[in-house]
Order: sequence, then structure tokens, then C-alpha cells
Amino acid sequence: MGESTAIANAMTVDVEDYFQVQALSSVIARADWDGIACRVEDNVARLLDRFAAAGVRGTFFTLGWIAERHPAMVRRIVAAGHELASHGYDHIRVDRLDPASFAADIARTKTILEQIGGVAVAGYRAPTFSINQRNPWAFSVLAEQGYRYSSSVYPIHHDLYGMPEAPRTPFRTADGALWEIPMTTIRLLGRNLPCAGGGYFRLLPYRLFRQGLARLNRQERRAGIFYIHPWEIDAAQPRVAGLSRRARFRHYVNLAQTAGRLERLLRDFAWDRMDRVFAAQLAA
Repeated sequence: MGESTAIANAMTVDVEDYFQVQALSSVIARADWDGIACRVEDNVARLLDRFAAAGVRGTFFTLGWIAERHPAMVRRIVAAGHELASHGYDHIRVDRLDPASFAADIARTKTILEQIGGVAVAGYRAPTFSINQRNPWAFSVLAEQGYRYSSSVYPIHHDLYGMPEAPRTPFRTADGALWEIPMTTIRLLGRNLPCAGGGYFRLLPYRLFRQGLARLNRQERRAGIFYIHPWEIDAAQPRVAGLSRRARFRHYVNLAQTAGRLERLLRDFAWDRMDRVFAAQLAA
């Protein structure tokens, strides 16, 4: 193990296919999804193989839409010892739903995952980190539907998401019924800087990302969260036409390097599932 052996960080996967992401939503309609060949099962298999080789267990935040179409993949995730968690049914942003629609979405997904996986689902991550200051009611709805924690808030400024005023550490929501475990940031020059994976992991030099996570472990003495999508290790995925320059850059930058960077990350830090890394909070 490289940078840190004393603190286990949370390894997480947002299980969705390339055509379901926010960056491509302007050119791929939800109604067209069933006509597109899925690549998610092969990519999840590649991630599972890498995790097994490194002795790592993680948390797979999975779309209900994906689980229905790939039940064997879901069962393989569970059989390998990973935590199964919810990413909502079909990647609709929470801030585009009302409380009743959100309740129906997360209840449906929880039922699908539990029936296929044969395990209880405790965790949830909002598509595109879309729980923020405009929809705090989402936390109460999650608790009402039987979820124990959320990992949906990113305490940064971003044009698509972000809640920079939120705590950087796990916190109980206003009604005390749910734990929110926010995405990892480091504090520098009075600002929260992202250090949780995704596009930033592909864009920034690996050395800088490693330094940021090591700083969190060593100086703040606490665990971080890393997230990756299966499509981020799939450099051969189809190139979608009609994207804006920003969307094209965000989605495709450095895809060919991501698998190698992930393997380094698995070696350089200690990793485990969300429910075990944050067991002390969830037991409280």
C-alpha cells in the first residue's frame, strides 16, 4: 500500500451506461435508450476484476433501469462482496422532481435492487449530485423510504451541481433521520476543491489527485470517497455527435488513461465499502 494504510477510503461506482450521463442528455433522449446497445455489463466486469485483483470491496450505486436489464451483473456485484446501493431508477435529476415523484423513483429502485440482489439497500446517490439547497426535502423522503444514508452532496461550485456551503464531513440532515456523506473535497486558500474522482480524476495529473487524498488522510485524519463510472474505463465507446465543445471535453477527456490511473489508485490507498468506512456514523 502506498500513501495511506491507517485509513480506508470508500471506493464507489455509479453504475450507468455512457448514453445515460448528463453530458450527453442534450443529444440522446430518454426514449431512445432501449434502442442503444448497452456496454455497462462488460465494463462493470472489468472493474470487478480489477477490484478482485487488488483485494478491494466497494459500493455500487446502481440505476434501477440498468439492474432490470442486467440482473446477472447485479448478482455478481453482490456475490463478490460489494455493497449494493441505489442511484435512482433512470438518472433523472432530483431537482427536476417533486417529493411524490422522487419517493416513487427511489422506492421503485430500492425494490428492484433488493429483489435482484437479495440484500438490503441502505445507501443512495443522486444522479449528478442533484440534492442541494433548493431541495432539502429529499433527505426526509429518503429516510421515509427506508434509506439510511445518502452520498449526494458535493460541497463545491460547479455549473451542473454543487452545494459549497454544505459541511465537508458527514452530517445528519435537518430532521436527524438520515446521514449525508458528502463527496470529498480538500480545503485550500479558502475554497473547497474537488478530490473525489469522476471527470476531475481524468483531467488532473494523477500525482495531484494522489496528493489531495493523501493530505485528507494524513492531515485531517479522515476517509475520503472516490467515484468512477463504468464507461470511464471504456475508451472504445461510441463517439456521440452533436455535443457542445464543453460536453464533449467533459465526457471523453483522457478515457484511455483512466483504467491505468485506477489501478495505481487501488495500490496507493486502502479502500472499502461505504457502509464499512462510515460504520461509526451509520451506527449512531
